[in-house]
Amino acid sequence: MRARVDRAVAWLERSDVDVVAVQETKCKDEQFPTARFEEIGYQVTHLGHSQWNGVAIISRVGIDDVERGFPGMPSWGDPPAAEARAIGATCNGVRIWSLYVPNGRTLEDPHLVYKLEWLTALKTAGQDWLAADPQAQIALVGDWNVAPLDEDVWDMAAFEGSTHVSQPERDAFNGVVEAGFAEVVRAHTPGAYTYWDYTQLRFPKRQGMRIDFALTSPALAERVKTASIDREERKGKGASDHAPVIVELA
Repeated sequence: MRARVDRAVAWLERSDVDVVAVQETKCKDEQFPTARFEEIGYQVTHLGHSQWNGVAIISRVGIDDVERGFPGMPSWGDPPAAEARAIGATCNGVRIWSLYVPNGRTLEDPHLVYKLEWLTALKTAGQDWLAADPQAQIALVGDWNVAPLDEDVWDMAAFEGSTHVSQPERDAFNGVVEAGFAEVVRAHTPGAYTYWDYTQLRFPKRQGMRIDFALTSPALAERVKTASIDREERKGKGASDHAPVIVELA
């Protein structure tokens, strides 16, 4: 975020969105360029421990009841510690979670077990939130590091034996859906991708992946008017390898 703050501010001014959930900020809380966003009328809440991971919510419609990590979220490392992968806040009545799901690395890596446990814990937390309030307005948004359908990668053969497309990962993602959260972007963006690796000219070759999603509670899904993916923001010097995913609510 520190390297791309100019682009981020320019995009906010151009897109006119109310709330942004950011992942992979790669900085500590005190290093986040909060002042730049405050100058244009936004509040910021950020969770970051080091140069790895990091999540934030940037809002011009309020940030209340901030929660760092969701209930039951697994830890990682030696000694185990909670990573900066989830932050929640209520923005104008909508409970937004900015989520950076663990990558998994390889199918044999312990990080994949961590990823599956992380998604399972998110499913459980989501079930509990909806059980407590079936009319809750909740959005689980961010980088899920899962391509749940074959069409979500440019070539399934290129991903044979890799993470992101394995059945256990897809099952874990669908577990959150089955807990009651609807994926609300795909219907408005058929055939689109949200991520293109920097290597091998993946972007100009249109060799991308759909791994960034917005999963909403039933009550919030009813308010979705449209959704889009700002592919143009992937272009140019200093672009992120992910494109912004935008959801418009009634």
